[in-house]
Amino acid sequence: MSAETPPAPFGFFSRLRDGLRKTRDGLREKLEGFFGGAALDEGILEELEEALLASDLGPATTAAILEPARAAFRRQGATNAEAMRALLADRVAALLSVGRPPGPPPPVPPHVTLFLGVNGSGKTTTIAKLAKRYRDAGERVLLAAGDTFRAAAIEQLQIWGQRIGADVIAHRSGADPAAVVFDACKAATARGVQRLLIDTAGRLHTRQNLMEELKKIHRIIAREVPGAPHETFLVLDATIGLNAVAQAREFHQAVGVSGLIIAKLDGTAKGGAVVAIAQTLQLPVRYVGVGEGPDDLQPFDPREFATALFS
Repeated sequence: MSAETPPAPFGFFSRLRDGLRKTRDGLREKLEGFFGGAALDEGILEELEEALLASDLGPATTAAILEPARAAFRRQGATNAEAMRALLADRVAALLSVGRPPGPPPPVPPHVTLFLGVNGSGKTTTIAKLAKRYRDAGERVLLAAGDTFRAAAIEQLQIWGQRIGADVIAHRSGADPAAVVFDACKAATARGVQRLLIDTAGRLHTRQNLMEELKKIHRIIAREVPGAPHETFLVLDATIGLNAVAQAREFHQAVGVSGLIIAKLDGTAKGGAVVAIAQTLQLPVRYVGVGEGPDDLQPFDPREFATALFS
């Protein structure tokens, strides 16, 4: 495994499965007979559709999952719960396998990652957790506190920087975010760090103002570090379910998102929205957060997610 994705600690699948417990229990509650091994019939398939919709998969994604399930049932190729469960997991894994894999590291550091997300999405904590992964892999990391409109966000990133041994470039609260990003790019290049992780504002006076600010930041990064940003991650709060689709679409249209990070998956019964978001926007999920601990953010694996959802 490359340095891009350090190996997940033993037992992460168990934590992923626990993180999906609320979503999985919701499915089981509605399909107790189905998961108990009952023979399939049209009524069971209708219950399955209702359960998937209740998990915030959305109508389009639910249909995309159930079409092959119904076809398999009519061909009599999947007439029991175990066969159908395997088929559903295969279909979910396929729908989640979208987008291009991460590109190779730039020939000359730093590797710059821009983080987007609204206030409350878990963005700042997610940045710190990812920075810790890189630090644990032996890389030098620099953080940029570009969310200057929230003093708490600056302070939070500085505290995390001290904990994980990463310097933080920060200005006073209310300063120009673009100026912070400019200084961070200069510092990252001068210091020869491998990773520069940039936090950005989650709210300005208007949504248009926010998107214009993000475009400005994007231009500065591209000017100061050729080829950057190398990744643009959008952090989404799993607890808002399908409401994240519109949010993700707007950010993607503004600056071009390369990957998604789903935070707070352990706190929701709407885990199915992960599938809907990826499929609707054709954006890959890169990482998933299943707890509060610093090691509870891990690279996302479509097959593991699908297996955990139906196991």
